[in-house]
Amino acid sequence: MQCHYCDREADIAVEKDGIKVGVCKTHFQEQMEDLADSEWVDNIEDQLDIDHRE
Repeated sequence: MQCHYCDREADIAVEKDGIKVGVCKTHFQEQMEDLADSEWVDNIEDQLDIDHRE
């Protein structure tokens, strides 16, 4: 799968309501930085299913 924002291979893919979107690490980090500054994340943080693997 290709990144939604550029021509690179997607490193992360998200699916909702049958629609799947992929992003490369660079664009994922940019989107996360933008979201971190918004109140929207505070409101849904408990609803997210995040796997913290290292």
